[in-house]
Amino acid sequence: MFKFFESLVDPYSHYEETDTPPTQLWPFLREYCRPFTTVFVYAAIMSIIVAAIEVGLIYYMGRVVDLLGASPAEFWADHGTEVILVGVFILLVRPVLQMLDVLLLNQTILPNFGTLIRWRSHRHVLRQSVGWFENDFAGRIANRIMQTPPAAGEVVFQVFDAISFALAYLIGAAILLSVADPRLLLPLTLWFAAYACLIAWTVKRVGPASQAASDARSTTTGRVVDAYTNIHSVKMFAHHDREIEYAKDAIELTRTTFIAEMRLYTIMDVVLVALNGLLIVGVVGWALALWMQGAASVGVVAAATALTLRLNAMTGWIMWALTTFFRQLGVVAEGMETIAQPITLVDAKDAKRLELSQGEITLDALTHHYGRSSGGLSAISTVIKPGEKVGLVGRSGAGKSTLVKLLLRFYDPESGRILIDGQDITQVRQDSLRLNIGMVQQDSSLLHRSVRDNILYGRPDATEADMIEAAKQAQAHDFILDLVDPQGRRGYDAQVGERGVKLSGGQRQRVTLARVILKNAPILVLDEATSALDSEVEAAIQDTLYQMMEGKTVIAIAHRLSTIAEMDRILVLDDGKIVEDGSHDALLQNGGLYSEFWTRQSGGFLATEAAE
Repeated sequence: MFKFFESLVDPYSHYEETDTPPTQLWPFLREYCRPFTTVFVYAAIMSIIVAAIEVGLIYYMGRVVDLLGASPAEFWADHGTEVILVGVFILLVRPVLQMLDVLLLNQTILPNFGTLIRWRSHRHVLRQSVGWFENDFAGRIANRIMQTPPAAGEVVFQVFDAISFALAYLIGAAILLSVADPRLLLPLTLWFAAYACLIAWTVKRVGPASQAASDARSTTTGRVVDAYTNIHSVKMFAHHDREIEYAKDAIELTRTTFIAEMRLYTIMDVVLVALNGLLIVGVVGWALALWMQGAASVGVVAAATALTLRLNAMTGWIMWALTTFFRQLGVVAEGMETIAQPITLVDAKDAKRLELSQGEITLDALTHHYGRSSGGLSAISTVIKPGEKVGLVGRSGAGKSTLVKLLLRFYDPESGRILIDGQDITQVRQDSLRLNIGMVQQDSSLLHRSVRDNILYGRPDATEADMIEAAKQAQAHDFILDLVDPQGRRGYDAQVGERGVKLSGGQRQRVTLARVILKNAPILVLDEATSALDSEVEAAIQDTLYQMMEGKTVIAIAHRLSTIAEMDRILVLDDGKIVEDGSHDALLQNGGLYSEFWTRQSGGFLATEAAE
């Protein structure tokens, strides 16, 4: 039975992805609610039925009080069958209907609705560009992905568990009182008008207060995660107290915004108690007055009393449900600031897979300044022939990394284009482009998974033997066999920690090299590929690097000029332009900027400070 209800909606079902999700709250929620439309209808019906039964039971208790005026024998003779049927209904039918109501809420809606939002939001966020991630805290993004689904689930839950039930109950109560005596509707109507004003006052303030508190919590999460992620820097610079103060500012903001939110609930509770007192005195007092005039029976007084006491108990819950509803809407609205942002770097509508036959790269008037007036690249043009090995040299900020980011299409150029075998990379599918490019970065961060998972990330369908061979070529196999993590997993099964922190810089770099070796892409980008290796390991791995380059088009960035001296060509970038282009020997003979770098280099590294 549980499985039946839990499988009524598949949260992972196929859906039409969009690059521009709704940015308004209700259209945003409506888009996620589509798979649940039928379930929501049934949940609303069951909520109304459950409320009607509750009101009906109060009505029937009043009827029983009136019937008790007869003698026991007469009562049983005239109404015994009726009482037995009502008892059977209460014992058998009512629990079944209540069970159906909670099964729809607890087994169908709550687990699946939040899962569907989290799944689709994560898919959407992963499609964002690298530049998008560079403009936000990873902790805040993750926090919103985790907070928004349960908040949206709570919104839906309150709609069917409280709001629809309360409306049905209130309508049923009005009908019951009007049947007893229409005059009893007057105190109920006045109370409801005042109650509605209190709800409007509270809701108007709870939404903004809740969003402010949610924003503050996200800021706190971002600052705390930032400190944890960079714990080595925190410890190395002895900035423990500074980080505590930095976090304290955000934590204090979270406290003050939460205090402001809680003040609203305190005011609401006090006013609600006063209003409920007026409800009880008004309805029950009027019912007693009618009874004293002979215009109402004892059963009416009993039913009115039971009804108002029940409403008194419910109003706090209803108010809390409504404020929870709008507070969670505030959390959803805050989460939308991240998960409803449009995808700006998208594949062209008719994008095809990159068909790489030779590996020729053409840079055609390529310009990109990150939206600023300086930095990046300025109208550079060159052709890197198939199988050619090209080194990139230049001061920090000359545009080397920008060129690599544009080649990988982490950004689109502001003008100009990049062609691979004559195909504009903005017109091919991004995944097919990146599958054909292998890259070893200076920052060799790893996934918080096993060594095996990290190496196989280069080619998930590779065999165990292929993976081990790649590790051996990267001079990583021997140290991997000696690894043991805190859980006792060994060798290739050992976990490397967040960003690979459990490994040394050289070990991380060699695992990264193994991953790229396994990928075996026809275009190879090396960004300070050996920067984290000691001289002995670097010397041992140079042969591997040269083997990797065989038959590939290679772009290599290095400050250690000796590592690119053997390249076919060297491009010297300065202020976003190619200022020199030629072989190592030719550039030395020209006596230009490259020759100056070579002369000034210390220990084989490019002394950019001295050059500047």
